[in-house]
Amino acid sequence: MTTFDISNLDRTHSVLPCKMDIGSPSTSSSPLVLRHSSSRAPGHGKDKRCELRRAKTPDPKKVLQSFNTWAFKREQPSDPELMLEVLSGSISRAEPIPFVLYWGKGPRREVDHPDLKCLDYLATLAIRVREAYEPGAAIRLIFTDTHAKLNGHSHQTLLSYFGEVDAAARQRGFESCWLSQLTRAAEAAAIQPDEDMVPERMLLSLFSCAAKWFRGEGTPEQGALKYYQMNMLEKRAVERAFPCAVFITFNGREYRSLFPERLPIFYMYSLQRGVSVKPWFLGETEPACDLLGG
Repeated sequence: MTTFDISNLDRTHSVLPCKMDIGSPSTSSSPLVLRHSSSRAPGHGKDKRCELRRAKTPDPKKVLQSFNTWAFKREQPSDPELMLEVLSGSISRAEPIPFVLYWGKGPRREVDHPDLKCLDYLATLAIRVREAYEPGAAIRLIFTDTHAKLNGHSHQTLLSYFGEVDAAARQRGFESCWLSQLTRAAEAAAIQPDEDMVPERMLLSLFSCAAKWFRGEGTPEQGALKYYQMNMLEKRAVERAFPCAVFITFNGREYRSLFPERLPIFYMYSLQRGVSVKPWFLGETEPACDLLGG
């Protein structure tokens, strides 16, 4: 289940804006490692010397295999070749592989067990990556404050819930930012939203979810249409901010048009294998639609 999420949050809030510089390329595709070894010369005691060797460059395919398994993925990635390009770029720079994902806001006002279980699941994926590639993974949550505001959540409840999620995420080595910040930066750079027509099947799905969860201004149908239009700009804003990242979603490929076109999409379970309902909707008496806000 997902929601329609947005808000004009203060830039002074403790959650830091995302860094748009993914990193500068190094001068060598293979990092140099300094290793100390010892040798024994005739007539002399043990002598220490430094031996410079070139570290073996990890195979991007092996790194991809470390997390692209049914233990995490709900279906095959959108573009495996593009994903390999992203991994190869990070490996050539000896940088962590960047993963970004939307984190939405449901009816709950505070962090609960499903949120923490999801964060731990993401941490397990990061461990798998680090086992295959020493710099590991850099995971960033994008708080969909824009969707939450559209869906009628108050500014204060956004600050409270996302603030608690941010604290728990940082304990696991993750970072975060606000979707509204990315959108404002894109608008300032004159980025234009995609003008695609709304697919009828998707619009019907959005209507169904809006009828159950939309509490903003206007009718649920108006809210669903607004949500889609917002995503057309937001996906451009995300790929502008993180041009070399893998985009994680708990949705399926039927909603591919809502996600950044130029980024590879990793369709992932949310809490464990077989579970794809978003954690911010769990804990309620009835699970929400598996859409919107993430």
